[in-house]
Amino acid sequence: MTAPAVPGGSQMNTRPTPLGSINSNPQLGLSEGYPAGGGTAGEKYALYLKLFSGELFKAYQSSCIFKDTVQNRTLKNGKSMQFIFSGRMTADYHTPGTPILGEGNPPVAEKTILMDDLLVSSAFVYDLDETLAQYSLRSEISAKIGYALAEAYDKKIARTIALAAREAHPVTAAPGPEPGGSVIRMGAGNQFSAQALVDSFFEAASILDEKNLPKQNRFAVLSPRQYYALISQVDTNILNRFYGGDQGNMNSGEGLYEIAGIKIKRSNNLPFMLTGNGTGGSAGDVTRVEGENNDYSGNFENHAGLIYQKDAAAVLTAIGPSVQTTGSDVRAMYQGDLIIGRLAMGAGTLNPAAAIELQAAD
Repeated sequence: MTAPAVPGGSQMNTRPTPLGSINSNPQLGLSEGYPAGGGTAGEKYALYLKLFSGELFKAYQSSCIFKDTVQNRTLKNGKSMQFIFSGRMTADYHTPGTPILGEGNPPVAEKTILMDDLLVSSAFVYDLDETLAQYSLRSEISAKIGYALAEAYDKKIARTIALAAREAHPVTAAPGPEPGGSVIRMGAGNQFSAQALVDSFFEAASILDEKNLPKQNRFAVLSPRQYYALISQVDTNILNRFYGGDQGNMNSGEGLYEIAGIKIKRSNNLPFMLTGNGTGGSAGDVTRVEGENNDYSGNFENHAGLIYQKDAAAVLTAIGPSVQTTGSDVRAMYQGDLIIGRLAMGAGTLNPAAAIELQAAD
């Protein structure tokens, strides 16, 4: 594929940048920071850029809850990736003297996940502001860019898994149909009830077992308030029960790792009990925005958490979290640096049977 032209007749470098490196594009004033002649000033500048990348990546990794809980694929030389769903097979008795022709192939269906447009988060750091600041302004901004990218990443995946829980399985042919996603209704107003949450975990484990899904890589993502409710509510006191007594203590507020074999995480990026979307839609609606080539829209007014197995969703990544910044010429002209964090990814449902949504509804 030919790269898009930029002013002056040259071409933009569109090769994905690995984490910790910087794209170089003199036409746009974006620089790797490496000196042309090995000068000391250039080396120092290159070191700054490596620090920006490290700080962004550290913030991104620490804030990204969903990354390792779903299937991950790297996309190269394309805009989408296809995944194959296969149904169950049967076993039959052989009749002596008859040929075995391999006619029992499982039914299959195909799922395509698209790459969304490039996500960017950027800031301009004025040299004088940095000189007068009594803290490391660039480090702070680099970290905030990493947090912003992680938030956008997690919100997409959270909505994808919630929508998967509402889907039917694409394989419907015999010996199917295969089971689709599941919704557990905790009861209206019970989203912070420890007992209702514990009951939901065991119900979810039963559902996943009945669908013959692997016992490994099962996760739950709750809101922080739900997580602490599990620890603090005395009537449940799950930390002191037989099945959770070795997990932690109430003093630290940490240590509640799993219930019924389901590992517990907490996140502020769930579409938790949304009351509006700020775009004029109905209460709880999240609408599709420009740049999203996959559909993450839906109503999440009663959404109260996720329980799922790793095969519930998949994420494609073309450009991992990386940093670009202005070169020396532009820096001199504007007396500052433009710092850009970027991420190219897309997410979609993989196996809806592996997804369970908790809803605070009757």
